[in-house]
Amino acid sequence: MNDSILLKVKKLKKYFPAGGDWFAQMFDRRQIKAVDGISFSIPKGATLGLVGESGSGKTTTGRVIARLTDPTSGQIIYHGRKLSSLRGKAIKMMRRSLQMIFQDPSSSLNRRKTAGQIVSEPLHIHGLVDKKDIEARLTEVMKLAGLSTRFLNRYPHEMSGGQRQRVGIARALAVDPEFIICDEPVTALDVSIQAQILNLLMDLQEELALTYLFIAHDLSVVKHVSDRVAVMYLGKIVEIADTETIFSDPKHPYTRALLAAVPKPDPKADKRKVLHGEVPSPIDPPSGCRFHPRCPEIIGEICRNKEPEDVMLPGGTRVACHLYSG
Repeated sequence: MNDSILLKVKKLKKYFPAGGDWFAQMFDRRQIKAVDGISFSIPKGATLGLVGESGSGKTTTGRVIARLTDPTSGQIIYHGRKLSSLRGKAIKMMRRSLQMIFQDPSSSLNRRKTAGQIVSEPLHIHGLVDKKDIEARLTEVMKLAGLSTRFLNRYPHEMSGGQRQRVGIARALAVDPEFIICDEPVTALDVSIQAQILNLLMDLQEELALTYLFIAHDLSVVKHVSDRVAVMYLGKIVEIADTETIFSDPKHPYTRALLAAVPKPDPKADKRKVLHGEVPSPIDPPSGCRFHPRCPEIIGEICRNKEPEDVMLPGGTRVACHLYSG
């Protein structure tokens, strides 16, 4: 493996039982194919943006990489170690280096604890700082997250959404991680606050040499923070390329449809093109190319019956589409 690659994902799958409790599963053996054989890598110090509609499998991908849930199959290789095989203390050691920032700070922070208790909890769990040094570490990470130490004694309900998300960022930074999974970290925030949090994350990346997997459905956000972009649809990655190429020369019809739907701040601009139809059920995904029922560029039976293979195009774009496999 290339020494510059920090994280490598190979043919990762995560299936869930379609039935709810164990009794329902006895009668319903179907599976929800949330993530179905995806592969990508992230170099040290880089940001990979992972985009797609709701239900595409983005958040599940992040949670499986963080080992908040076990993969069904495939490999997650971090620093040359297979995370999918780690258990017990080995996972705990790994989580000192790999952290996650969640989408909704209102639900991801314990409302019964103060910000100081929330941010110091990982320090206690990992035993990284002596008791006498915890206050100094709290002051340091709160400053990194852009918060005054006066917030240490406040509860989440006493803070704004942006302030709560900064506490979530401080909690992730407390154990001095190298890799952070950002799961739609600005979606629940006002637009003006979104820009502040995005700039904070970019400044932290430069200052602390962090590596990000940045999950989002807002393409303008991804364009602002990412070096490369992976486009995900119904459990599959359909296109990966560097950010400039994705936005200037998208190859997959789904990528083009997402970009066409982005609103433009120009009253004279043409109406947005709407991608018709709903994302199919991951319990029973379409045969062939999963996008073919909604694809405006379908080319016949091959799209309906044969799953497209990944093709590497000149310039480094990787795309899974029959338009390029011939």
